[in-house]
Amino acid sequence: MSEIAYVRGDATVPSAKDAKVIAAIDTALARLADDVLRLGASVPMPRIGCGLAGGKWSRTEPLVAGRPAARGIAVTVYDHGEGGA
Repeated sequence: MSEIAYVRGDATVPSAKDAKVIAAIDTALARLADDVLRLGASVPMPRIGCGLAGGKWSRTEPLVAGRPAARGIAVTVYDHGEGGA
């Protein structure tokens, strides 16, 4: 299982050097893993569902850990701006 890395920055401009798949909606996580594995990519993402949607990361993180991260996919969660989410 891959760990989730947390960094401060913009998920639309990820720092990873490999192929990337940018996901911004949680409903795509189940299908995302297959595409990412096929491409040999990593997943840079913001804390989806926790900005304007008003959700809590404590409810979203298990979905991320249980789908892409559980399949060994490198996931980096970007916190934008001061203080993060």
